[in-house]
Amino acid sequence: QVQLVESGGGLVQAGGSLRLTCATSGRTFGSVTMGWFRQASGKEREFVAAISGSGGSTYYADSVKGRFTVSRDNAKNRVYLQMDSLKPEDTAVYYCAAGPPYFNEVVRSTRTYDYWGQGTQVTVSS
Repeated sequence: QVQLVESGGGLVQAGGSLRLTCATSGRTFGSVTMGWFRQASGKEREFVAAISGSGGSTYYADSVKGRFTVSRDNAKNRVYLQMDSLKPEDTAVYYCAAGPPYFNEVVRSTRTYDYWGQGTQVTVSS
């Protein structure tokens, strides 16, 4: 069974930065799409970013484009979400997810992913 564990969340001021890490195990990590999603209180889980198995392709939600960067280190079985210029509306629980071996627009959907981490809280104060 795939295991995903997020870390790196916390409380930051608006304009600050934070880097989230997703540690993975249980399958061929380098062959699958990895996604980041977030869920604010009272809202649906939404797409943040995704990266292809090789790390060569990425997608971002419009709301984070230019501020967040997703990356991966397959040798370490890690994916990262570097979050810069944080805004209060970025406050949410952030989840990493393991998806399919292909990479196209459907990786923006939660339905595409079979495995999820437990989430890590990010709170951005104003």
